[in-house]
Amino acid sequence: MSALTLAAGLHAAAETEKIGNPAVNIAIFGAFVAVTLVIVLRASRQNKSAEDYYAGGRSFTGAQNGTAIAGDYLSAASFLGICGAIAVNGYDGFLYSIGFLVAWLVALLLVAELLRNTGRFTMADVLSFRLKERPVRMAAALATLLVVFFYLLAQMAGAGGLVALLLGISSTAGQSVVIAVVGALMILYVLVGGMKGTTWVQIVKAVLLIIGAAVMTAWVLAKFGFNISDLFQAAIDRAGEGGEALIEPGKAYGATSLSKLNFLSLALALVLGTAGLPHVLMRFYTVPDAKAARRSVVWAIWLIGIFYLFTLVLGYGAAALVGADTIKAAPGGVNSAAPLLAYELGGEVLLGLISAVAFATILAVVAGLTITAAASFAHDIYASVIKKGQVSGDGEVRVARITVVVIGVLAIVGGIFAQGQNVAFLVALAFAVAASANLPTIIYSLFWKRFNTSGALWSMYGGMISCIVLITFSPVVSGKVDPVTGESLSMIKDTGIDFHLISLENPGLITIPLAFVLGVVGTYLSKEKPHPEKFAEMEVRSLTGAGAEKATEH
Repeated sequence: MSALTLAAGLHAAAETEKIGNPAVNIAIFGAFVAVTLVIVLRASRQNKSAEDYYAGGRSFTGAQNGTAIAGDYLSAASFLGICGAIAVNGYDGFLYSIGFLVAWLVALLLVAELLRNTGRFTMADVLSFRLKERPVRMAAALATLLVVFFYLLAQMAGAGGLVALLLGISSTAGQSVVIAVVGALMILYVLVGGMKGTTWVQIVKAVLLIIGAAVMTAWVLAKFGFNISDLFQAAIDRAGEGGEALIEPGKAYGATSLSKLNFLSLALALVLGTAGLPHVLMRFYTVPDAKAARRSVVWAIWLIGIFYLFTLVLGYGAAALVGADTIKAAPGGVNSAAPLLAYELGGEVLLGLISAVAFATILAVVAGLTITAAASFAHDIYASVIKKGQVSGDGEVRVARITVVVIGVLAIVGGIFAQGQNVAFLVALAFAVAASANLPTIIYSLFWKRFNTSGALWSMYGGMISCIVLITFSPVVSGKVDPVTGESLSMIKDTGIDFHLISLENPGLITIPLAFVLGVVGTYLSKEKPHPEKFAEMEVRSLTGAGAEKATEH
């Protein structure tokens, strides 16, 4: 990874030969931004109510929403981070793809249809149905904002590294300007287009991303006679001594007992986190009924699954044609694998096209994250907690738009400090928070009659606080060192500071079971009387859809 320091100040990324033609790259970027702005402006004309701004008027079909979910989910972590992880770590890098995909089965079977039947705009609508509204909404909104913050860090870091590579920018100051531009565009998209404009940008981006990945995959396979074994062998040969580790488990996660625990923790976070990601859950409210929500997930599973098969070929293709050392030395580090492979295959034109797709990926995902955070603050904290429901839809949307600007500024600042981190890993931290703070409460609320407000608060705050504490005192922030080079790989570098207390890099193995246990403990310690009639009403609504229309008309 390229160097980044929080304590000693930002400094230049690793120098590398500039690739591609900056003029071509900027022209393709500009064309994409112009087209998507037109889409957003056209969509904004239909925003007449809070339901239009937050949920796109619930007017999207299952296929459209499934494609948008794929566009929301296939982030910079998927295209940039996973390709880089596979190129450098081979088999173990592909475990990210497997975890991200398997996670959708949890979302399909446990939450998609049930949430659509019981909610209105946000996850907190579901949780507050049978629990005390104000404290639960506040906790759910804080959890949403925390998950969104980690996810935005990943997207912003990816944007800085990608555009730095394309424009030959090796200084962190230049990358910081790029991150600021991405943040400004994100704010503009969400302010103007709301959920409807954001959804269409995500649909366009998903189509472009899958087509672009398919073209590159076919191109890579053609170079090796469409023989996957020859591709693997070329990657092994390019890696030199010990290259066989690329096709065997254990290169990143199998060498020691600790690395195996790290993998187990990562896998838990990825598989369980998707069903608690607020920006994914919010997409279920953009369709007219639960059947469409279920169809959305089926479409998303197919599209995402196909894409992740492409990442296997692209990652090994980058290892074979570009080489891990070249990738790690580039501005953006491992996140540069896919753009470097595009340049190797088709020169500056393919590089420009694929990088524009990656840029579109980042813009679409940050827009989706931002509107989710804005909706959560305006709908759950401002309208429901501060104003106690005594606010008009227009007033709520106005606060949401102000929130968009604040979140955009925070994302820019955070993204500048996150430069050089592997975006797939940063997203994994967001998944850990989602799986710890959100999923246990959602599951208990939907399926456990005895569950109460105290249990929800214990679970959500316990999951959030434990995640923050364990991440802060993990090797990710301080103390992680490359065993080969001795280079610091943690967020605080070149200072000799090391205050990590646990050795796990992802806290999911500890925090997810802890949050489930806290939900039980908090429930049984509380003197709050259960409300079986509310649970019965919620169960009927969640399973049959009866009363779902009522939930959208408050």
